Amino acid sequence: MIRTIRTYVYAAILVIGTIFKLQKARNLAKKQQITDEQLFMVPKSVSRKIIDYTGTNVKVTGQEKLPDGAVLFVANHQGLFDILTFLGYLGKPVGFIAKKELEKLPIVSSWMKLVHCLFIDRGDRRQSARTINQGIRHLKEGHSMVIFPEGTRGEGREMNEFKAGSFRLGTKANVPIVPVAIDGTYPIMEANHGHIKSSEITLTILNPIYPEEYHELKSKELASKVQGMIAACLPKEFIQENNRVELVQQLNI
Repeated sequence: MIRTIRTYVYAAILVIGTIFKLQKARNLAKKQQITDEQLFMVPKSVSRKIIDYTGTNVKVTGQEKLPDGAVLFVANHQGLFDILTFLGYLGKPVGFIAKKELEKLPIVSSWMKLVHCLFIDRGDRRQSARTINQGIRHLKEGHSMVIFPEGTRGEGREMNEFKAGSFRLGTKANVPIVPVAIDGTYPIMEANHGHIKSSEITLTILNPIYPEEYHELKSKELASKVQGMIAACLPKEFIQENNRVELVQQLNI
């Protein structure tokens, strides 16, 4: 409990301490005098410090596979620390399609908007469609995005079926789709009913799928392919427990 309280307080202090940098970044962004890389420096630094404060180690593999230009990253979703891991360790500025509740967070939501995050209300189809279309525009303008196509966090480390519709961001924007497997974030908080514990996170960046490859696939086929690639990188016990992910054998990955 003490570690949890300290972590929340530490995170709050870090976020509050970015207010002046936030205002400066806003002004520069309005004048188009700041790059995505420069905007991303503060969220990246804060995310790394919070993860480090929990005593968690992060191992990243595959950064050499990152394409130049805008990319749609597709990942499984274990917990809140997935987002901090992407911000801190992916190696490329990214925005997220995030649930609307995060828009209520002071300061944090302002930084999220600056780095091209979008907020989606999955209970409102029209709003969801508008958000997806805005995400497509962001990608076409050169800003990379991350989606979690399960639509919600899995139960424990298990993975829910990927929703094919979310892949429209990549296919309509005609950008590379990069699968990313993340493991080890669930034990930090969600496994302990909100109490913080240390963990070992692995972030595995897989081979990009380029437009000339996925244009031959139907949306469901593309979703199944990406889910299978990610499942193949997760611990064997995870794949065995999750009966829905038989995709690994089907795809011969």
